[in-house]
Amino acid sequence: MAPHNSRGLWKKALLGARLLGASALGGVLVAGLALPAVGAAGLGARSAVDDFDNLPDDFVTPALSQASTVLDADGGTIATIYSRDRTVVASDKIAPVMKTALVDIEDSRFYQHGAVDLKGILRALNSNAANGGTSQGASTLAQQYVKNVFVDQAGDDPQKVLEAQRQTVDRKIRELKYAIKVEESLTKDQILTNYLNITFFGEKAYGVEAAAQRYFSVSAKDLTLPQAALLAGLVQSPSAYDPTVKADLAKERRDTVLRRMAELGHITPAQEQQAIAAPLGLNVTRPHQGCITAGTGEGFFCDYVQKVVLTDPAFGKTAADRTALWNRGGLQIRTTLDPKTQKSVQDAVTSHAYPSEKPAAAMTVVQPGTGKILGMAQSRTYGLGQGQTQINLNVPKRMGGGLGFPTGSTFKPIVAAAALENGIPVTQSYTSDYSIPWPAMKDCSGGRFPENGEVHNDSTKLVGSFAMPEAMAKSVNTYFARLEADAGLCNVAKLAASLGITQQAGGEKLSVVPSMTLGSNDLTPLEMASAYAAFAAHGTYCTPTAITAVIGPDGKGLTVPKQSCADVMSPTTADTVTAMLRGVVEDGTGTTAGLDDRDSAGKTGTTNEGRQAWFVGYTPEVAGATVVSDTLAPAPLEGQRMGGRRIDQAFGATLAGPIWRDAVEGALDGVPAGDFTAVHLP
Repeated sequence: MAPHNSRGLWKKALLGARLLGASALGGVLVAGLALPAVGAAGLGARSAVDDFDNLPDDFVTPALSQASTVLDADGGTIATIYSRDRTVVASDKIAPVMKTALVDIEDSRFYQHGAVDLKGILRALNSNAANGGTSQGASTLAQQYVKNVFVDQAGDDPQKVLEAQRQTVDRKIRELKYAIKVEESLTKDQILTNYLNITFFGEKAYGVEAAAQRYFSVSAKDLTLPQAALLAGLVQSPSAYDPTVKADLAKERRDTVLRRMAELGHITPAQEQQAIAAPLGLNVTRPHQGCITAGTGEGFFCDYVQKVVLTDPAFGKTAADRTALWNRGGLQIRTTLDPKTQKSVQDAVTSHAYPSEKPAAAMTVVQPGTGKILGMAQSRTYGLGQGQTQINLNVPKRMGGGLGFPTGSTFKPIVAAAALENGIPVTQSYTSDYSIPWPAMKDCSGGRFPENGEVHNDSTKLVGSFAMPEAMAKSVNTYFARLEADAGLCNVAKLAASLGITQQAGGEKLSVVPSMTLGSNDLTPLEMASAYAAFAAHGTYCTPTAITAVIGPDGKGLTVPKQSCADVMSPTTADTVTAMLRGVVEDGTGTTAGLDDRDSAGKTGTTNEGRQAWFVGYTPEVAGATVVSDTLAPAPLEGQRMGGRRIDQAFGATLAGPIWRDAVEGALDGVPAGDFTAVHLP
């Protein structure tokens, strides 16, 4: 039957059935399948014609869900991720014997009829009438393809899938209407190829390419006759004939396909017997997908990339749009992750802190002037197993992280920058006692914090007159309390916001209070590394960037988040802060982190009772932030074991600094050393 005659022929058949007084039979003819009698509730033939004509004629070939690949900056695969394990392949990438096997067992008159096969319907009706049941059906491949489209569009919603599979007359009418559309708009080979790409073959394999890989570890183009026959047989019921658990039934079904192929003359009797004698020959490749399959330490970054796609408006106006894009897959996602830097960061955190220990280490490295995330790792293992986690300690909660960590004195350079930007000279000095009351301050809403409480230094020896460079090198708390008051608490908060620090990691509003200078807000390594990168970039802050390009399944590039950089402080301010932070690593609290062969700068941070230890630093080439903390129920680190050794003193210099140094040295090995801008400090 020619495709363009499909509409007229099915109507004639349906009306003929009505003349016979068989409304249920008319519904069956419409469906192209043998359905149980529907009695008085059956759909009349004329009603079926009217319903058919009233259906919208808008069926389009869908974009199939398939695997996405996350790549590092060098093009290496980080992970393969999919909602459904499917790789869409072209017709010439499918073995001809696979196409023949499927057609022979599912719709042997496929090349002779249109959307509906009246001979097949009559044959099925006669058989079912004789048997008194519904043992035979007559759906064409075009109709089956349309049904599979509805099932695929239902996604993973069980209720929608059941609805798409429901064998009602009205649904079969709809399938037939769209099958006619398919036959009119596609060639037979296109229909067959689409069918083979969409259908489910069991064992989480969608489409013939995934099925060939799953059961035989070969490509669809390389399938042999016995292999093709087995896959073709699975289409009827993937679970009933699953060869991995029901080998005998699977072989019986495979052999049925082979006999049918021989009966139709598409293979010789000798080929039939040889294939039947062959074992199933399974060579199963189990599915491995998702960020959990990423290389050592890359799982957390992979998870962050997924969160970017699902949250950034560049990938869709609504959350539903972005989720649909992710689930549809077929994406090639090129990221900023530098393999060399990643390995060095991962090696550093795991060599200093073991996954089984209570203290955990996390570190992020970004590129100054671009915001590109070059490395992201933590000592905890990514996963769902015992001792594993999917909480990314490097990022805020909204991006798959936790609640962050108080940053301690690593916040002081931001206070210093705010002071310099507001006219306070680097020579500003204060005579400080070991302990002083918190100075009075105003917040951005006009609220006032009166002189109150007490702020003290880490050592009783830190007393006397200090200018800004020495106070930074020695991390004098009382100095920075006074500097924050003179700079203006609101000005400090505004500069922090320009450096990407607008809220705490858990999503709470940034706490703009006097203790902010001592790092009382809970932040993350990604935020701190990005903020310090602005000092390295002479005052230019860039929002963190993880994705550089995305190629869709059609080979076309998608819009990605725009790189956003802005000058947030003067180069003089940034370079002056850098000069002070060089002093920290040369003869201040951070000497354990200082590099020998290149310029480096940074700041240590230790929180109350030594619960967290930080080091945030940079070179002209990279900026990185490292934190060490007990992540389960943060307790003082002193006395705990880390890296197999007892922690005697919990300071940023002793715990986080060495991790930072090892990571950056490895990342920059062989990279020519750049220079900081020379700034003379008093």
